[in-house]
Amino acid sequence: MPSYIHHITTSVPENYYDQQFVREFMKKHVASDRMTSMILHRLYTQSGIGKRHSVLKEFHSDDVSAGSTFRDASTGALRSPGTGERNALYTKEARKLFVDAAQNIFIQRPDIRKEEVTHVITVSCTGFYAPGPDLDVVNSLGLSPTTQRLHIGFMGCYAALPALRMAKSITEADDKATVLIVAAELCTLHLKFESDTDSLLSSTVFADGCAAALVSAKAPQHHNGALRLDGLYTTVTPNGAEDMAWTIGDHGFDMVLSSYIPDIIESNLDGVLTPIWAQAGVQPDDIDIWAVHPGGRAIVDKVQANLDLDDRQLASSRKTLHDYGNMSSATVLFVLRDVMENLENKTTDNTDHSPAHTTDKKVLAMAFGPGLTVETGLMSYINSEVELVNDQHLNTVATLL
Repeated sequence: MPSYIHHITTSVPENYYDQQFVREFMKKHVASDRMTSMILHRLYTQSGIGKRHSVLKEFHSDDVSAGSTFRDASTGALRSPGTGERNALYTKEARKLFVDAAQNIFIQRPDIRKEEVTHVITVSCTGFYAPGPDLDVVNSLGLSPTTQRLHIGFMGCYAALPALRMAKSITEADDKATVLIVAAELCTLHLKFESDTDSLLSSTVFADGCAAALVSAKAPQHHNGALRLDGLYTTVTPNGAEDMAWTIGDHGFDMVLSSYIPDIIESNLDGVLTPIWAQAGVQPDDIDIWAVHPGGRAIVDKVQANLDLDDRQLASSRKTLHDYGNMSSATVLFVLRDVMENLENKTTDNTDHSPAHTTDKKVLAMAFGPGLTVETGLMSYINSEVELVNDQHLNTVATLL
């Protein structure tokens, strides 16, 4: 019994910063010498990011009367708040995003009833609170108090794919189960005004955002497309364990983010992908779309060059990076949402606006995180009428047998 991602929604803070604005802001407040200023200018200019959303609003103005998390209440000067203060803001703001993204699933897809949800999986690595976001989602949607809840914490940028693997296992074991996944990250809460390489790199790419996905074993209906979860895989590269890490410090979470990560990913791609081709019985040329987590522009560039992909195959990854930046675990779901929307538009791109009958696109999702861990997901975009035809064919075969 296959499992499907039926719908993905996203939610971001209303506040955002243009990348050019952040570049000049960081040069003004962090760069104490010409070399650091030049490094910052290059990092931001070459990032591939246009804007990033953030719950932090205080950097739009240098008004000294502005008191906030990162500004002194009396002078307006920049300050480095403690971890407790940052986490308190996470508790307040993340809750809003978790609930908003979850509710949007059922607003955008009225054909799906909230009462169908049997499991809620929440994902986050940028803050903690209990009772947690899993219970917030259950309460906000009015779900049954017996709804099974799970939380995946502190795994990093790849964590949405283990959540999908868990949802796949649940729905394959019980075809009546419906799993709601919600991943929210407030990465900008851990901003540091320091000039070390890790701080400079993380300040360049990280942003805030949330995504929700609904997974069940029901075949897509009502002319809606879905992503069938064909296989989810994980591996740890033999090198890179010390190049990406995430620990709790006294002034926020401390990120280790080596500039060598794109090269490490590139050098390990063949070792990561070859077993997948063997297990799934597909070849690289069979993949139509690569939903690569855009941890940074260089990562997408390396994947594209190594696998000789065209721009179209990575368009959703680059668009997500440009429009939102790196939102850790939520990012790959943003990419998959864009993939689904593009494919849905193509299936109705004809004169009578009826769904096309030949939509079976192969999608490979890929995300990276501490370990260095590489998570991949092989998926097929299925249109409801295609799936219906396949089901009818299988029923006919079963009758003949």
